Formats: sequence, structure tokens, C-alpha cells
Amino acid sequence: MKRLLLLPLVLLTFGCSQNYFNVPKDNFAEKVKVLGVVPIIVDVDSDIKHPQKDQLVALVTEMNRTYEQQLIGKLKDTGNYFTVSLLSGDPATTFKSLYFRREKRDDAAVAYNKYFWKNDELREYIRKNNLDAVMLIIVSGLDKTDKIYSSNLLASLSSEYNYLTMAAQILDANGTVLWEYPNFRGRLLTYYPMIGLQYPDFSEAEANLSDKVAVKFKTIAGIKQRLNEKRKDYLIRETKESDVYAKQFDEMLSVLKYSSSTEKKVSATPEKARPATEQASPAADQTKLPEAKLPVASAPAVEAPRPSVAPVREMKAPAADVITIPSDDIVPATGKVY
Repeated sequence: MKRLLLLPLVLLTFGCSQNYFNVPKDNFAEKVKVLGVVPIIVDVDSDIKHPQKDQLVALVTEMNRTYEQQLIGKLKDTGNYFTVSLLSGDPATTFKSLYFRREKRDDAAVAYNKYFWKNDELREYIRKNNLDAVMLIIVSGLDKTDKIYSSNLLASLSSEYNYLTMAAQILDANGTVLWEYPNFRGRLLTYYPMIGLQYPDFSEAEANLSDKVAVKFKTIAGIKQRLNEKRKDYLIRETKESDVYAKQFDEMLSVLKYSSSTEKKVSATPEKARPATEQASPAADQTKLPEAKLPVASAPAVEAPRPSVAPVREMKAPAADVITIPSDDIVPATGKVY
């Protein structure tokens, strides 16, 4: 009995986990056809604790401009929108005009920064750009406790590390959050930092025969090298995509790409109704009629010569009798000549 009661709850959980939107998926599909994407924003007032913060912010801003077109291409490839465009304007200026507040959240053991926006300014911004909805992507600093292993996996250190993380939201003109990342509607909650700014120096501790491992910040050159590192395909060939940005964008797309229920019905109906439509459609009948007539027309053509051959064979018999009768009369005549 308990199993029967639990079954509807399990089905309900699985059903809800398939909709990663804050509104019904079909409502989102019907409402959002023209999507504008604000150039990726860097929240300079967030917990970015790198000692060379200004250089880091400048570097990440430059990398954002270099690789944000990857996301635009991926959004267009979904086929879920009439238009996807990267909006013009300075992202820092846009952020200042729309930003209301930020909250550091820790939901289901996932730490992230959640953003809230000014409704009036957001409505005007969407109206001015003739959009159905706008997508805001923010790179921010975040401290979180983590366990990092050494390269040989023989040592590890649990500590608080400083990261750069990426969050995103899609909002309409009413300020309604239609979709957001990180997303907590799935059964498996995952949220990967964009890049770690710190690392435990196991080599130094080992060299000094010390049990205390120091946590250090990565250099700007090292961070740039990582951000520019290219993704490799299945044949281990370098692509043009940044591995860091591609992982973030793919994670977003995994909970943003969808197939609407109307598309599923259209694609499923022809397969089920195909035999019936072929029998009922006049076009199908017209194509089949010539195929049915061809064998009928060819049958008489084969049978017609058969009766014509029989009379010819009957006429040959009397012709042979006529020839044999005069042969008897000619024999005595030839005898008289001799």
C-alpha cells in the first residue's frame, strides 16, 4: 500500500524535474521569440579577492568579449527563437542601470550569487530594444568551501577558496524571472565554478617537509592561459571554443534548450497517421492508379497473339493434303514418259 502511495509522488517529482523554467515550458516558448543577450557582465563589487583585482577584471572583460559569441551561436542553433541578438552598449553601464541587489545563496549545498533588478528600468530597456525577453549573464567572485587534491591525488586540502562563477537569468518586461542558472528544478543539482582563483601549494609543503599547505592565488598570466585554453574534439584536435566558456554555456543550454509539446505532436502525428493518409489522400490514389493500370493493359497484349497462332497451324494441314493428291497423279504420267 505504501508503494502505491509513493508512486504518484515519484512520478510527480520526475515530471517536474523535466521543466527547468520558472513558468510552464509552453508558455515560455510562446512568449519568448525575440531574445536579447546583454554582453557578459563582470560584477566588480562581488567577492573577487585576487590581489591584482583590477588586472583580473580587465582580463575577464576582454575574454568575455572574445568568447560570448559562442553562446549566441549555441542559442540560435536550438531553433527555439525567431531572433537571438547580442545587444550593443557597455555591459558595466547596463549593469549599473538595471542592478538592484545581490544575495549570496546556499541552496541544496550549492553556493551562488543571485541577482535582483529594477523593474521600471528593466521594462524600459526591453521596450527600447524591441525584445520579448532579455538574458543577463554575470561573472562574479564567490568564496566557498571545497576539497582540492594534488596532481598525483595523494594529498588533499579542504579549505575556503575564491572562485569566479557565472550566473544567468532570462526576464520579461514585468520583471518575471522566466529561467535562471544555476537551476534547481533538476534531480541532480550541479553548478560548476567558472575558474578557481586559488590553489593549495602541495609542492612547497613537500619541499619544506611541512604538514601545513599554503593556499595561493594564481597569477594573471596563468588565469589568462586557462581562459584561452581551447576545447578539444573527439579526435583530440583543438577547436576555436574556449574550454572554460564552452563548459559554462553548455551547462546553461542543458537546462534551457527545449522541444515544445506542439512540435512533438506535429512530429509524431505523420508517423502514426501515415498509412491512413496515404490511403485517403487523392494524391496517393493518383500515384497508385497508373501502377494498377499498367499490368491490366499488358495482359491482353500477351494473350492476343495466342488465338492468332492456332488458325495458322490448322491451315497448314489441308495444304499438305492438297500437295499429296497431285503427287499420286503425277507418278503414272512420269512412267509413260519413260
